[in-house]
Amino acid sequence: MTRSPVVKPDLLPMTTQTHGESFAARFAAIAAPQGASRLGARIVEVPPGKKAWPLHSHHANDELFLILSGEGLLRFGDKVYPIEAGDIAVCPAGGAETAHQLQALGDAPLRYVAVSSMHEPDVLEYPESGKLGVFAGAPPGGDKAKRRVALYLRKDGAVDYWDGES
Repeated sequence: MTRSPVVKPDLLPMTTQTHGESFAARFAAIAAPQGASRLGARIVEVPPGKKAWPLHSHHANDELFLILSGEGLLRFGDKVYPIEAGDIAVCPAGGAETAHQLQALGDAPLRYVAVSSMHEPDVLEYPESGKLGVFAGAPPGGDKAKRRVALYLRKDGAVDYWDGES
């Protein structure tokens, strides 16, 4: 039997993620369960006043956000943009200049579809905390069971190329 290509977002099983006072989100994969391997997509719902993830940039993956409902702010590089239902935000791969983060404002959750190219390996940069994230085997948002490397380190903890080699 062929699986329907139509996804009903309200019927997706949502995962809840929280951290401290600033971060909270509910999300569910859209593309991978439908068989997509080169396109990532998930539905995300962020409660008012919260952010889903820390400010970050991808060095290998572009992201696009289609705002379904609610209102919020998009931090992009060193600028902040208001967003609302119907808006589309495009955040290309790059360094700190393309770092991005969505925050919900108002009384209702910010609900959006996040779409990503699924290139791996990927390096994520977190400008506020000075961290790097390195992913291989499966990109961020990909199948964690296939991921061989998921490493976070601080930029200031870097070592020389020859360190530890004899």
